[in-house]
Amino acid sequence: MYSQHFGLEQDPFSIAPDPRFLFMSERHREALAHLLYGVSARDVRASGTGGGFVVLTGDIGTGKTTICRCFLQQIPASCHVAYIFNPKLTVPELLQTVCEEFHISLGASASTPPTVKDRVDALNTFLLQSHAQGQSCVLIIDEAQNLQTDVLEQLRLLTNLETSERKLLQIVLIGQPELRVMLARPELEQLAQRVIARFHLDALSEPETALYIRHRLAVAGHTGALPFDRTALQHIHRLARGVPRRINLLCGRALLGAWATGQERVNRAVVKRAAQEVFGSATAPATTRWWSLAAPTVLVGLGLVVAALGLGFSWPLFAPGGSSPKPVASVAVVPVAAPKAVQLPASAPVASAAAVAIEPLDTLIAQLPRDLQTAWSALAPSWQLPVLEGKSCETAATQQWECYQTSSLTIPQLRQLSRPGFLTLRLEDGSAAYAVVVALTDDTATLLLPSGRHTVRLGALVGLWQGQFATYWRAPEGYMPPAGSASAPSFFESLSRQLAILEGSGSAGPTSPMAKALDAALRKKLQDFQRAHGLKPDGQPGPLTLMQLEQAMKSAAAQQPPQQP
Repeated sequence: MYSQHFGLEQDPFSIAPDPRFLFMSERHREALAHLLYGVSARDVRASGTGGGFVVLTGDIGTGKTTICRCFLQQIPASCHVAYIFNPKLTVPELLQTVCEEFHISLGASASTPPTVKDRVDALNTFLLQSHAQGQSCVLIIDEAQNLQTDVLEQLRLLTNLETSERKLLQIVLIGQPELRVMLARPELEQLAQRVIARFHLDALSEPETALYIRHRLAVAGHTGALPFDRTALQHIHRLARGVPRRINLLCGRALLGAWATGQERVNRAVVKRAAQEVFGSATAPATTRWWSLAAPTVLVGLGLVVAALGLGFSWPLFAPGGSSPKPVASVAVVPVAAPKAVQLPASAPVASAAAVAIEPLDTLIAQLPRDLQTAWSALAPSWQLPVLEGKSCETAATQQWECYQTSSLTIPQLRQLSRPGFLTLRLEDGSAAYAVVVALTDDTATLLLPSGRHTVRLGALVGLWQGQFATYWRAPEGYMPPAGSASAPSFFESLSRQLAILEGSGSAGPTSPMAKALDAALRKKLQDFQRAHGLKPDGQPGPLTLMQLEQAMKSAAAQQPPQQP
């Protein structure tokens, strides 16, 4: 109902576990990284790891299920997944559900109900066959604090299914803090010893809360000034206690209240009234509901929302913040000017593809470059660089551009990075192919091939991808590799100013002291930025961090209100 008022394409504070809205705090990033570790059969067999239990806990509303949904989106095709979201089961019911999730047929006669042994034997056969084919298997159980002790013991016994090299089943338990208490019981000591990793999702800090709100608004298409003032953000953190779901409920109701009363920004008073309606309060209850204040327009607004949902939307994930791309040559560029005080490297974020037919990836594999130099040449036009077969990186260097590669990118980071680049795909025969990706939507990717642009399912692409990504980038003035520690004072001054702008949701004053070196204070600010964007918080201004910072600055510049003449 308030979407049009605040320039949003969708509800930014829905409590549905939508992976696109996942905010990667340091703990969220670590949790996701370990869930992904070990599900690639090739890596597991090479390292001899895998199997056992991974335990992910957190208070209600901290993002456990959203992490799980994001994990499910990135699981490679070589991994079988069984997902149980209602664990209030008996042992026979659990084994039946696991077999059904893995599509295991017992082949028993209708007159003889399968026994526990029948199901365990069938599961063991399936796991051995999957292992022989180079595949891995993962069992995910959500709300695991509801598991009975005998069911937990049966799960422990399932991890006994193994070869001489490794265990065949990895089990992920996701639950509330009570799960940790359960696993500490003496009768579950044997299971506790098989837990290979434990992660607990804490609430967000106050700076992370502000970044979380900004992140969700950006994903929802927000492009104007942040609709929450500083005091409102502080009050939201205090009242929501840094819990993402409580933040969503409070922010959503606060935006509704501001819309209903005709306010352009949410202040502390609006947040206080929203908290009274969402969380309840024994003191100073709201005497008038915003629903009644907005009664004449609620039905109209609801009709607009329904109409919008009926039409459907495609979010341009390579154009964050909902910027409207403008075509330039062969690539769509978002020309967002940065503040004059900050010198940003040029880049070429691209827009989402037009509504076109989705093609099977298998039919396009033959067109993908198989040679790394050919892939760099294929990517060059997207950055408006000269195309010289076999010498693209050398040619780019003459124009102060560099070829950057990483082997550990995730889909959320790819969305945040918002740059054309190419993914390294591992084909069934073990060879590599390179897919130049110039656009993403929530479930599709647009590839640049010799025959033109083709749209494929993102899931099909991710199934062959293990995190390798390459792109062109231009280092900021004064930057010195490898990690920027020896860069010029002007670089650190610019870096400090950019982080101050992002931290304060506005421009840094001309007299504000700016760092001249990578001191402790600047390193801390850089770590906070890295955590908020799912990067390794090492406090070093490496290329990936600077690319993310560049994109964040463009989003911040787009949110600044136009200056009055």
